[in-house]
Amino acid sequence: MTAAVALAAVPAAPRTLSPFPSAHALRLEQTPMHELEKEFVRGGTPDLEDLVGWEFRGINHMPLNVVPFAQLVGIKKFVKGFFREGDRVMGYNRPVARNVLDGRWHVADKRFGFYEVHEVDATSTDNKYLHAVLLDYGRGGNKPLDPTAGLRDYLVQLADDIYLGKAYYAVGPLRVPTNFFILERHAVGLTDYERR
Repeated sequence: MTAAVALAAVPAAPRTLSPFPSAHALRLEQTPMHELEKEFVRGGTPDLEDLVGWEFRGINHMPLNVVPFAQLVGIKKFVKGFFREGDRVMGYNRPVARNVLDGRWHVADKRFGFYEVHEVDATSTDNKYLHAVLLDYGRGGNKPLDPTAGLRDYLVQLADDIYLGKAYYAVGPLRVPTNFFILERHAVGLTDYERR
């Protein structure tokens, strides 16, 4: 066995991830909505294989008139995870304890708000950003009358471990924009998930 082959057989060292959000993520959270739109349009298409098996800390970036509401109901901070279900890439949300934005993410065990992740189909209703991937809660297998089923999130990649999302809410054929969100790689998650 040559040295090159021996080195290739050694698994890569695990990523060292901070328990705190990066300066890049916090800077994006402070960026005005119109500037985030420019960042979003310049973003790259995420590789689904690089999402599967990971959880990402999330920060919702709401319009200014919605920020107090987001803080009050505890939706400013969250976690999104990605996993495989057969040949589909799926995802979930997990709630996070309310604390300072630059503090640790204290994540609850609960998983909710499931979604399917796929490339954007130019012929579908949800085709606003063809360079993004779509997180489609309508295809997530959520319980009947679950309000998350109306969510349609577009996701682009800005840097190695930083992603920017733009959320819409489906009302019949209409798509109402709601907010941006920042995702940053946080922890090893599930490669697959059996719903209880």
